[in-house]
This record gives sequence, structure tokens and C-alpha cells, in this order.
Amino acid sequence: MDDYVCNKLTEWGLSDWIDRFKDEGIDKESLECLDDDEIPNLITKTGPRSKFKKRLKLLRAEQNTTNQDNTATNDSIQEHDEAADSEQAEQNTTNQDNTATNDSIQEHDEAADCDQVLPSTSNANDQGKRRMAPQCESSKWPAKRRRDAALGSYSEHIILSDVKSIMTCVYNRLCLEDNTKLNAFLKAKISDLKTDKRELVGVFGKTGAGKSSLINAIIKEKNLLPSGGISACTTVMIKVEANMHNQKYEAEIEFITKEEWKDELWSSLLGNNADQERDDEEYCAMVEKLTVLYGEEWRNKPTESLMDNRHFREIPEFVNCRRKILTCESAKELSAKLVKYTRSNSKEGAGKDIKRWYWPLVKCVTVKVPNNELLQHVTLVDLPGNGDRNKSRDKMWKGIVGSCSVVWIVADMVRPAAEAESWDILTSTCSLMGNGGECQEIHFICTKTDRVDNLDDHADVRAHIFKMNMLAKEEVCKEFSRIPNIKKHFSENCLKVFTVSSTEYLKQKILKPDETEIPKLQQFLQELNDCHSETLNYVSGAYGILSLIQGARCREVVCKKADVCSDVEKKIRQELGKVRKAMEEACMAFEKCLCEGVEQSNRSCEKQLKSVLHPRMSGRGFHRRLKCVIGNNGVYKPKKGNEINLNVKLASCLTDSIDEEFRNTFPNEGKCGPFKGVISTFSLDTEMLIHKNKDVELQLIFLKTEEEKIKIKLHKIIRDLKKKIYNSLTETIEKTMQECYDKAVKFSGTDSLKNMRDTVERHVRFSKSTMFEQAKDEMLAQMKGLKERVLQILEETMQKSIDLSLKTDDFSIPDFATQLEMVKLHRNELMGSADKETSLICSTDPAGPTAAL
Repeated sequence: MDDYVCNKLTEWGLSDWIDRFKDEGIDKESLECLDDDEIPNLITKTGPRSKFKKRLKLLRAEQNTTNQDNTATNDSIQEHDEAADSEQAEQNTTNQDNTATNDSIQEHDEAADCDQVLPSTSNANDQGKRRMAPQCESSKWPAKRRRDAALGSYSEHIILSDVKSIMTCVYNRLCLEDNTKLNAFLKAKISDLKTDKRELVGVFGKTGAGKSSLINAIIKEKNLLPSGGISACTTVMIKVEANMHNQKYEAEIEFITKEEWKDELWSSLLGNNADQERDDEEYCAMVEKLTVLYGEEWRNKPTESLMDNRHFREIPEFVNCRRKILTCESAKELSAKLVKYTRSNSKEGAGKDIKRWYWPLVKCVTVKVPNNELLQHVTLVDLPGNGDRNKSRDKMWKGIVGSCSVVWIVADMVRPAAEAESWDILTSTCSLMGNGGECQEIHFICTKTDRVDNLDDHADVRAHIFKMNMLAKEEVCKEFSRIPNIKKHFSENCLKVFTVSSTEYLKQKILKPDETEIPKLQQFLQELNDCHSETLNYVSGAYGILSLIQGARCREVVCKKADVCSDVEKKIRQELGKVRKAMEEACMAFEKCLCEGVEQSNRSCEKQLKSVLHPRMSGRGFHRRLKCVIGNNGVYKPKKGNEINLNVKLASCLTDSIDEEFRNTFPNEGKCGPFKGVISTFSLDTEMLIHKNKDVELQLIFLKTEEEKIKIKLHKIIRDLKKKIYNSLTETIEKTMQECYDKAVKFSGTDSLKNMRDTVERHVRFSKSTMFEQAKDEMLAQMKGLKERVLQILEETMQKSIDLSLKTDDFSIPDFATQLEMVKLHRNELMGSADKETSLICSTDPAGPTAAL
């Protein structure tokens, strides 16, 4: 058995039968030659067997089509259509039967039932229609699963694979035709069918809070992430997601570059003064890294020799700027191999035999777990609490924090509301996650709730745990409401508190599984995973493209299209006017807030500056710290404690002036606000037009799907650019301050502290009259730029779609009626549609549409 067969069975949701195929020696060639009589011997269950037959037929049809396309013959398309027709005939014995769609869905359901690997934690009986929309754009994630309960994640994976195969065949066929204007447009649209990004859940917490045990318990992989006696490394980000390609446990290790490591060495060792004290925090942190990487021998070697490639023989990927891939059969095996790349030096457990540790060179590790439905579209990210001194790692950290849909703050159950480090993490990152990010919910997770001392009676222990859990939740909620900086970026109802016990979830000595609240977090991940719209968006886009193709081949609707086109163009002018007005009003509101912020900044900037330049801390320790702040463009990240950021301090009055307005304009939750809201309500009223103009239904279906696609695209553009707009205030301040940083950092010797302070204070005093005004103007310019970009994309994209669908005919476009029927069937499955619409598609020699899709 080869990897091809293994991958195909996994892709088709038939991984349970891999061993059987391996025993029978089925390789790629024999798979393609299998007779129907041989299949029952390999797959004994009816559901999986029927699914395998369907997939094998589709695979053969796709291969036949591809092979024939290479010879540029029309016979290939005919052969593919015949194969597809045959497959369709097997699914539905008569297309005219009103129960055809139900039969097909039932067959899918039976296959899905046999395909389950992990049980879903959400209610299996929940049902409801799905709609194509940006990922989780509703105000809260759904309480119930959006897709039909009969469709599991792996069933959706099969549907997506089917439709991608169909569209590949369509694209290949179009490439054989004349490159007309419509042909080129269709090929571009097919190429633009993209899948969505993954949802990120950031996991913060101090060392020993139980993050690794929590993640292991939630994804039901007890031995995946090392925990317990091995101390955590606070610099390495660890992503955990599903492996959708094979049945292996894999890890992808991304290193910092060799140049970045060299800069870190030089700045920490050669950049220090000769009289530097050995307890200097940055120096001690570097000593730890050098010792675990090189051993004690680094102390007797010149700095240049530490970059010799012989030190990195075990990790040639670091030298060659590539990612290292680890592949294992079990979670425990992978965990043991990962220790040296993710954990601090330890002589216990998996670390006792390790002589050299490589975590100082690692930027990020992505762990991929097979057969995990919770992580199909969701990535859990174990994050350091305060970024990193290394610029590359810090940039990645900020990018990930700003991209998290949800953040988990993990704290020990012992007085969680009083645990300073957890709240410091939240307050220091809230602007990155809130107005500067896309976080919709914050989950405060109290761990180790099973720890109870001096109680022997089982009933007393349970009662005590429940009581302490309730108190902890109340205390955390009260503390959350007291912190003003958090409230600027998040509403109080965005907080959820969980009290969990990973140990009890696995052992169940005192508490039932549901009482550990681990299942609640699993259910949340399932809902977050299920509301991800990857498959539905792709299938709906493909449905629209195929509808346009068939509509373009209809000869009898030319006159009717002109009337509809006039109505649509009138409507789009009205809708664009609404969009422009709402966005211009938002820009005016921002300008008013920023003008007030500029005045306040001019009055208080010297006071803000004093808090950084003249703190209570004094002496040599502060001298070195200020030198680091100025030498790193106004920013310093201590190993422990909060970041010192002079630029943020100076910009604080500006950001305070617009925080509330910004959150109302660009809310992370929901589709409201002057920007997102007006895009969401944009509509060409295609449903009403379809009702009045059945003859042009195919073209209007395409416009409807294009309208939804452009909304999704614009929501993503607004989401990404709003982060840049918010951060522009601090970035403009930093650029203005750069001149004085460059000058101040050169001072050394006697009076260097005084000279650094005087240089910075003098620069701020003389620049404040223009610096804050420039920051305001830059933010407003970016706001207006976003407005113009949104309007331009919306107008140009929709107008081009109107021109190609309602003003262009191309009777030379091949017939893809069968493919349209197949994609429509898949779309109805995803939508949970109970409507049995009669399909009316133009025939091979089209005379016109005959009914509604």
C-alpha cells in the first residue's frame, strides 16, 4: 500500500479501512483497477462501501477528463459527463422523482455515520439552515450548529473536494476554448474561489497555570503537549490544529533566521558596557539561552565562533532557512521529540537525556493532530504573555494576537481574581486584541478546580468544589468590570468564565465530565468550527459561476436581459450612495474626536513623558533600562512585567479620544457599524428580480452569489485595515520620535542618563505642536483611503459582473448542465434546504431556460 491510497481514503473519510487495504496490498494502480465485485471484500459495511463507490467513480471520471483534455479533444468532456451521469444515476434512479434530493442526502448521512472518528460535543439533533457569510459575523457564535446535523465536518470535507474537482474540470475545459472576454472572466472567477482563513484561539497564562494540560484534555490527546515537571519556555508560540492530510502526528518547526540570531548575540553580548552587572535582566536571559544551546563552552569562545555551522548540525534547517518537519505515529512520540524545541532546560521526564536545547532559535511550532474534528477550522495557539525581544518573534506574536477571534486567559484556581500576571496580560494586550485586532470573546479559565485539602468525605469535596467555582466566577467578573482599559475595547458581556479540571475530566474520581466544564469548552470550539464558512462559500461561488455559464448560452433572453440590466444598474447607484454617505459620516465623527485628542495631547504629553523618564525606580538599573527603551525605538520588553512603550504613552490621549467611537465604527462582533453595517445591508434585491424575471434567473443567481462574495471580501478588507488604522497613531508618533532616539542612544559615560532625558524632553517640547496633528491627519487619511477603496472595489466588481452576465452572450461556451446539477445538490445539502426546486437548465443546444433553479 502506498501513500496515495492512504491519502485518498483519508480524504474520502474512510480512514477506518486503511488497514484492510494495506493487508490486501492495494496500491495506486490496483485502486484504479478495482472491480465492483472486489469492493465488498474490502469494505464490508454498506454505508462506507456506497460512499467509496461514488468517490472511485468520480476519481475515474476526473482522471479520464484530465487525460483527454491534454489531447484537446471534445471526447474527454463527453466521457466525463457520461461518467458523472452514471454516478448521478446510481445516486438517484430518476431525476424526476420528487424525493431525489432526500435520497442523496440520506446516502450521505449513512456514510457520515460510519465515518465518525471523534464524537461531536454539540447537540446532534440541532438543525437549521446555513447562509453564506463571513466567518462568525453574527453577534455571537450560534448556540446550535449551523449545518444540518446529518452533515459532519468530514462530510463537508468530501463535498468541498467534490466541488473542487468539478471546477478543476470546468476550468480545464474552458482553457481549450477561444479566449473570449467571458471565457477569461470565468477562468478568473474559478481561480478566485478561495477557502477562508482558520479561526485562531489564543491561550495565555503564566507558567504552571495548566495551559498544556487544558489543551490536551480539550482535544482528547493526553500526551500531546508536555506538562507537569518540565518547565515551560515562554518564548515559543505553539499552534495546535488538525492534520487533514494523513493519519500522522506532525510538527512544523519554524526558526528565526541566522541573521536574527547573530543580531541577538551581538546586541546582548557585545552591546553591553564592560562594567555591566551580572544581574542585568537582559544579559541573564541571554546567558540562559547560550547555555542551553552551546553548553558552558560558550563562555570561553569568541562571539564570532558561536555562529559556526558546526553548532547547528542537528538542525540544518536553521542554517538553510527552512522549516523542520517531525512526523510520528503517536502523540507521545511527537511530544518527546518536541521537548528540545519548545521547553526550557530540564533534567526530568523527556528532558533528562537531552544535551542540547534549540528553543532559543525557534520562532513557532505548529502541531498537527489527526482525526480531530474540533480543530478542522480552528487553531489553538499557546502564546507568551508579553511578546518577545526578538523582532521577528515579536512581529509574529503581535500578528497572531491581533488575529485571534477568541482569547483564553488561563489562571490557577487559587484566588484567580487576585492573580496579577493574568490581569497584566489582559490589560497589556487588550488594545492589540480589541480595536487593534478582531477578538470577539474573552474566556477566563480557572484551572485545577479539583484541588481540595483537608476534606475526606466525597460529598463534602464535591460541594466545596461547586461553592469555590461559583465564588471564583463572581470574583473574576467583578475584577473585569473594574478595569477601565479593558472596557474601552470590550463590552462586559464578551467575558465568559469557566472553572475546569483537566485531571478530573480524564480520571473522573470526584466530578462527572460535564462538571469539569471541559465539555463546555469543547462545545464552544465545535460551534466556532461549525460556523466557519469555508465549504459553503466555495460551493456557493461555484454554483454562481456555473449558473452564469448556462445563462450565457441561452439565446432567447437577450431582449429581457437589457430591461433587467437597467433596473440593476439603477439599484447599484442607489446602494453605492448609501455606502458613501455612511462612511463619510463616520470619518467626520473621527475627525471631531481626534481634534479633541490633539488638544489633550498638547496639554498632557510632558506629564506622560515624565512617567517613563522619571519613574520611582532609579540608579544603574533604570539607566540600563532607559538605554534599552531608547535603543529599541521607544520600546522595552522585560522578561517579567509589562512592556515599556514610550510611543504608546505619548499617543495615549489620541487613542483615548477615539477608542469608544472606533469600537462602535469597527465592532469585532457582529456586522454593525458605519462601515461593516452598510456593507452588510448593501443589496441589489436579486430575489425580487428573480421573482419578476424568471427568464433571466440564471444570470441573477450569479449576481446574487457575487454580491455575497464581495461582501465577504470587503468585510475582510475592513477587518484587516482597521487594525492598521488604529495602530497608525502610535506608528506616526514613533516615526516623529525616531530622530531623538537616534541621537539620545549615542550618549555614554558621565551624565549620559541626564543627557538622554534632556534630549527626549527637548524633542517632545518642540515637536508637540506638529507631532499630534500629523498623527491625526495620518489616521484620517487612512480612514478616507479605506472608504475610497471599499467604494471602488464594490462598484468595479459588481459593474463588471453585471456587464458579463447581462450585457454579454457567448454561445460558444461549453455546456456544463450536469456539473451545475451536481454542485446545486451539494449546495442544498449544505444549506439544509427542504425545497425541491425544479431544475431548469439550458440544454446542449440551448433555446432558453425552462424553469427556476
